[in-house]
Amino acid sequence: MEIFHSFYYNLLAASVFFTAVSAVDLYSEALLSLKVEIIDEYDSLSDWSLPSEAIPSGKTSVCSWSGVSCDKNSTTVVALDLSAKSLGGAISGKQFDIFTELVDLNISYNSFSGQLPLGIFNLSNLKTLDISRNNFSGHFPHGISGLRNLIVLDAFSNSFSGSLPADISQLENLKILNFAGSYFKGPIPSEYGSFKKLEFLHFAGNFLGGNIPPELGKLKTVTHMEIGYNSYQGGIPWQLGNMSELQYLDIAGANLSGPIPKELSNLTKLESLFLFRNQLTGAIPSEVSRIAPLTSLDLSDNLITGTIPKSFSELKNLKLLSLMYNAMSGTVPDQIAELPSLETLLIWNNFFNGTLPQSLGRNSKLKWVDVSTNNFMGTIPPDICAKGGLYKLILFSNYFTGSLSPSLSNCPSLVRLRLENNSFSGEIPLKFSYLPDITYVDLSRNNFSGGIPTDLFQAIKLQYFNISDNPQLGGKIPPKTWTLPILQNFSASSCGISGNIPPFQGCDSVTVIELNMNRLSGSLPVSISSCHSLEKVALANNNFTGHIPDELASLPDLTVIDLSHNSFAGPIPAKFSHSSSLQLLNVSFNDISGSIPSEKQFRTMGRSAFTGNSKLCGAPLQSCSGSMGIFGSKRTGQVIWVVLISVGAVMLIALSILAIVYLRRGSKGQWKMISFSGLPQFTVNDVLRSFTSAKSLDDTMPSPPGSVCKAVLPTGITVSVKKIDWQAKRMKPMLEFITKIGNARHKNLTRLLGLCYNKHTAYLLYDYLPNGTLADRIGMRRDWATKHRIVMGIAKGLCFLHHDCFPAIPHGNLRSSNIVFDENIEPHLAEFGIKYMLDLNKDSIAATDSGRETGEFSSTIKEELYMDMYRFGEMLLEILTNGRSTNAEVSIQNKPIEVLFADVLGDNEVGSSTSIQEDIKVVLEVALLCTRSRPTDRPTMEEALKLLSGSQSQRK
Repeated sequence: MEIFHSFYYNLLAASVFFTAVSAVDLYSEALLSLKVEIIDEYDSLSDWSLPSEAIPSGKTSVCSWSGVSCDKNSTTVVALDLSAKSLGGAISGKQFDIFTELVDLNISYNSFSGQLPLGIFNLSNLKTLDISRNNFSGHFPHGISGLRNLIVLDAFSNSFSGSLPADISQLENLKILNFAGSYFKGPIPSEYGSFKKLEFLHFAGNFLGGNIPPELGKLKTVTHMEIGYNSYQGGIPWQLGNMSELQYLDIAGANLSGPIPKELSNLTKLESLFLFRNQLTGAIPSEVSRIAPLTSLDLSDNLITGTIPKSFSELKNLKLLSLMYNAMSGTVPDQIAELPSLETLLIWNNFFNGTLPQSLGRNSKLKWVDVSTNNFMGTIPPDICAKGGLYKLILFSNYFTGSLSPSLSNCPSLVRLRLENNSFSGEIPLKFSYLPDITYVDLSRNNFSGGIPTDLFQAIKLQYFNISDNPQLGGKIPPKTWTLPILQNFSASSCGISGNIPPFQGCDSVTVIELNMNRLSGSLPVSISSCHSLEKVALANNNFTGHIPDELASLPDLTVIDLSHNSFAGPIPAKFSHSSSLQLLNVSFNDISGSIPSEKQFRTMGRSAFTGNSKLCGAPLQSCSGSMGIFGSKRTGQVIWVVLISVGAVMLIALSILAIVYLRRGSKGQWKMISFSGLPQFTVNDVLRSFTSAKSLDDTMPSPPGSVCKAVLPTGITVSVKKIDWQAKRMKPMLEFITKIGNARHKNLTRLLGLCYNKHTAYLLYDYLPNGTLADRIGMRRDWATKHRIVMGIAKGLCFLHHDCFPAIPHGNLRSSNIVFDENIEPHLAEFGIKYMLDLNKDSIAATDSGRETGEFSSTIKEELYMDMYRFGEMLLEILTNGRSTNAEVSIQNKPIEVLFADVLGDNEVGSSTSIQEDIKVVLEVALLCTRSRPTDRPTMEEALKLLSGSQSQRK
């Protein structure tokens, strides 16, 4: 009997041992099976392999694999963390059945796609499930109620659709629920009001609709709720005032209407309240002041009326007060200046009046004050920078008067100062040597006097300076102005400035110089050739003399030159005929002589650019020809006329023969050639034979319309060729528009070099840029400096089309595949204007385009410009996310910018650089503006470019 028992126990022990070994094998088998399904481009799971040496009995080797955590005995897997390993693919989830003791599962910050595996819902001991920042799609599966122990569910930033899962409300232990940043639609289930332990609730950035369920007011344990960036109906349920533990409430951008419920004042633990970008009406309830812990209150971009409640003086912890973009009125209560914690005051674009509290800044650590576009008067509060932290002071478009306080010079933190369009007077007391961080100064449209401060050159971070339209300013341009290392814009028109322009030294970053309507004299320094980035120089209505420097024509990006109403003499430099970027050269009302260069770009500038020069001739002015002028003496002229008549008779006979040949061949074979700047004067046959030597001229390049191919012209020039078919009766307006495209020259546009056409077909010859398109490179991770350069290049090219071409040229098909790169990876816009040109081929559209001839915007052009802006916004997001996000309306407008910002930081090489983070946020903000649903709400391209350059009112 004892032998039998001994045998039995040995058998049982062996059984347990083999069961343990079997379990160990199952863990390895399951994870290796999972690895097979995963796309692992960077080999992050390289250590997931069976060891060559023996494994101790009862142990498992997977405990040493990356991302795998076991219990203290190394026998059971309790956690799996595969976050941020650049993994992808669709996973079946069948491997999860073995992980019965798993407590934590984290696969966030990857690119997993497809349906969420149902097998996850069998992990009954799971407490934390983090699937955030992936691309899981489809409906969120039913069955999650089986995870009875679940405490954290983070599904942030995926592509789920359909309704929010109602059965999740059965998870009694759930504390964190994050469904933000997907495509869920329909209403928030009323069952979500039944959570007993929930603390964090985040549904922002979906397509949720319907009314916000008042049942959410029953969530007594929730401290953080974000449900904005959706499109609800109705207003804010007053029952939300019952969420007694709430500390953070964000329902921004959610289409809410009606008044702000005064019951929200019952949220006595609330620290942040964000209700911006809605359609809320009525006045701000004075009861809001009962929320003592409130630090951030943002009610901007609504339809709120009334005044700022005086009771706000009780909000002693308030740091942010943003009421901008409303219809509020009245004065700013003096009590606002008494708030000890106030850092940011944004009340611009309202109807406020009166004076600002004179103690503003004395008691608060102000950092950002923006009261622009109101009806304020009086002076700037003298102590506005008393605490030394103010970095943005934006007061433009009001009725401020008096002189500036010298205390502004004692504000070393100041970065942006915008005081334009007021009635300030007196001398400018700013001491730029005391403002080391100032980057942007706009004092234009005021009544300043006493000249530009001579120490301007000490503002070494200054990028934008505008003092224009101060008629009594006087003085001279400070001698070291051009030594500012990163100065981009210097505008001082209509200021009564006299003297000479100081020599240009170290001006490599300057892009705009505007000095119109002053009393400047002397010659234009030839050292202007050192301003390699110069795009616009405006010196009209001064007293300049001397010749136009040849060096001016050598600047590669110069687009607009206005030298009108001066006393310049001599000829127009011949080098201007070789400028590929020049669009306007206005030399009217000078003493210019000689002939206007014959290139087409000068003929398109119009007579007004050259009139008022009695010694100047050539198109578009009077012809330079004349029998005496050309032929000399009368007798010599008679002889030459005889020769010319004889030659003419010969040519007439030759043309008659050619006409007969033409009539026999038919008009289809008569090809013509138009060459623009940059293309040698080849004949039609030279060009056509370059396409293919095997085809006849009538059958050259039999590719489909709209296709693009490559051709090598004589002398080895490689071009891109685009084939266009047109109706003969629409050929004239299309040729006119193509000529406009051909004369459009900018460093960020592909050059149209020439046009080869007959009555039915046209071949457009473009520069061939061999370094691929943005679509090819969009998925490549690259440093932020490169991305920013691409963004700015695209913006500058599009701005040129929209604002420097007359009439504007809409791109019409802006997308990443139409951004091509040169050898320096500088972006160039391709295919611009093609869509509009093809529309001209349709009688119905062409007939409605009557404004085109007068230079006015037709409805067609306006619509295309609006669409260009929308596509530009989409492209910004595409660049920011390395091509991961391509639908701007979904990806931007329905997600909080903080959510997008966090995502984008992970897609870019940012590190800890706050300046790069600020740049990225600005680009995101521009994308938001450009992709607004109403076209009229989108910025112009000029405004967008200024925003991106850090020099526009919206980025204040």
